[in-house]
Amino acid sequence: MLDSIPSFARLVAELAKFPGIGQKTATRLAFFVLRQATGEVEALAGAIRDLKQKVRFCSVCFNITEADPCPLCTDPGRDDRLLCVVEQPQDLIAIERSRSFRGRYHVLHGALSPLDGVGPEDLKVAELTARLGQGAVEEVLVATNFTVEGDATALYLSRLVRPLGIRVTRPAHGIPMGSDLEFVDDATVNRAVEGRREI
Repeated sequence: MLDSIPSFARLVAELAKFPGIGQKTATRLAFFVLRQATGEVEALAGAIRDLKQKVRFCSVCFNITEADPCPLCTDPGRDDRLLCVVEQPQDLIAIERSRSFRGRYHVLHGALSPLDGVGPEDLKVAELTARLGQGAVEEVLVATNFTVEGDATALYLSRLVRPLGIRVTRPAHGIPMGSDLEFVDDATVNRAVEGRREI
């Protein structure tokens, strides 16, 4: 049926390329776009075009930015002695939103995954090593995700960084606030118990 409307079918096909968007959701989104006023659709198209034309990766930390270096790298209020390493720009945004870190950042753009053929050369590890060689950093907070790949990346980075005489830390992790123990997975409970501290 939709194949007889090529422009609609094309939009559905393009939307279905987004992560987490299947054929049904793409179709719903296409109908939503169809019902919007022309100005709203043009604003959406313009935002997508601007994103591709203006946004790039910072040459220092590899976060997304329109100015290079990015505002986080040029902020004089940041502590150059602290460097937080994350997997993706989204992770950096989450940490910034928490307002818990005032150092600098380094985005790896992935995590080690030998089964998927992702090694250190596929990430921004060489650039990280070059930054650490400048001598200002005293602590590296490895804030990779708490997954098998994230943990493997954290272990790899700690073995790479420690010989440089730089302290390597990892965010504390455990049971989320407001959670009932009975609903928390075993691995999280295990880590929370192992990482217990005195109160």
